[in-house]
Amino acid sequence: MTRFALTLALFAALAGPVSAECFADYKAKQDAPLRLHYGVAQVSDANCSPGNAESELAPRLAAGGWTLLNVLSTFGPEGLGERQASAGEYFLRF
Repeated sequence: MTRFALTLALFAALAGPVSAECFADYKAKQDAPLRLHYGVAQVSDANCSPGNAESELAPRLAAGGWTLLNVLSTFGPEGLGERQASAGEYFLRF
């Protein structure tokens, strides 16, 4: 029994931590003409807070010609379904 428990512990240690998925919903704009959008983007687990997600999302959006206005919240995969319709074409685009 001890050998089984040690083997199980070894496999668990080798498997490593399970990667959690983190997403952020945000608002962004473009000027001339003014355009606004609401979107949902995946962010790294290390940036899974609204303040840290801003630093990750701002350059991505800027590369697409958008300016990040703010990150509304961060959440796990369980919040994707309720936000997909609202984000429309900006769902997981950036």
